[in-house]
Amino acid sequence: MKIFNFHLMPYAHADMAEIDRNGAAWVTYSNSHYDPVKGAQLFNDYLDELEKADELGFDGVCVNEHHQTAYGMMPVPGVLAGALSRKIKKSKLAILGRALPLVNNPLTIAEEYAILDNITRGRVIAGFVRGIGAEYHSMGVNPAESNQRFVEAHDLIVQSWTKPGPFAFEGKYYNLRYVNPWPLPYQKPHPPIWTPSSGSISTIRWSAAHRYTYCQTLAPIANVARVFDAFREEADKCGYQASPDQLAWSNAIYIAETDEKARREARPYLETYGKFFKMNPVMMSPPGYSSIESVKRQRTMRGQRPQTPDDLIDLGTVIVGSPNTVREKLAASQDLAGFGYSLTKTQFGTMPHEMAVVNQAAVAEEVLPYFKDRVPQPAKRAAAE
Repeated sequence: MKIFNFHLMPYAHADMAEIDRNGAAWVTYSNSHYDPVKGAQLFNDYLDELEKADELGFDGVCVNEHHQTAYGMMPVPGVLAGALSRKIKKSKLAILGRALPLVNNPLTIAEEYAILDNITRGRVIAGFVRGIGAEYHSMGVNPAESNQRFVEAHDLIVQSWTKPGPFAFEGKYYNLRYVNPWPLPYQKPHPPIWTPSSGSISTIRWSAAHRYTYCQTLAPIANVARVFDAFREEADKCGYQASPDQLAWSNAIYIAETDEKARREARPYLETYGKFFKMNPVMMSPPGYSSIESVKRQRTMRGQRPQTPDDLIDLGTVIVGSPNTVREKLAASQDLAGFGYSLTKTQFGTMPHEMAVVNQAAVAEEVLPYFKDRVPQPAKRAAAE
């Protein structure tokens, strides 16, 4: 297994009572609650944590994109990736990902990723996402066009990396007389493409058809296993067997000396982590964003949904406990779901920097060495279930 350190960069000074009153931490939670002095410190603390992840031996570091939310301060993840690109020396640099349908010209993303890939000499992972429903409210894009814009933007970017320019690209949403980006990516034919998702069947099917790595966002491990089974089924239909390296699970880990202490220490930050997810249901799933098939599929695969910090732990959405407990749970999760990548948050919610650094070091010491060469063991799946 390869373990990446994933960071959401939340605004840890958010007013949780105001988020409760507003009913959401996205789109309508006023930016008047943002203090640039505090935000500046958070950005530097978070970048320090990701740079430290490289020193500690994590296989990669991850940033991502969200807009108009206290959940994550990374509306332009390339800026944060650029800050990291000269600092991290060994780890992969994963941008998970850029929301392709939200831009007017996807070539800007092709250029952005190519620059980063050159600076890191080929250690970039190019994440492509549609963006969640709320982002279509934030950016004023028609959610009913999401899938088509995503596919067309993807095709334009990949062609720009692999087809000698200049050439013309004519699509429904993007029309360019000259496609001839400089520079080109360091990796050939292009950086590996990963597709994070919350379980949309259209995304699963499309990712499997392209043989990309599919990343499941935070969810109970039983749900993750069902989604990954769906990916493997789609791969089978495409004539190949999906490998564990095509499956990545986003999770969070917290370690302390005992299970009880770990739960006690993590609980308040899991509570605020949950509050950062608060979102107007209409904005979460705007009309036209998801196909009827995807909605039906997600409902059948949803299972039990965590409501409390203890639910998050008990349902395996996050892994909290002593070193032995964490290792046992992560191994059981890998055997159940069959993934080859763990995208692990060591800071979550309003957890302070000092506490996150201690937890990050504990994960590096107590988890990384034990999973370096570990692969899923399907024979143990029944026991994990």
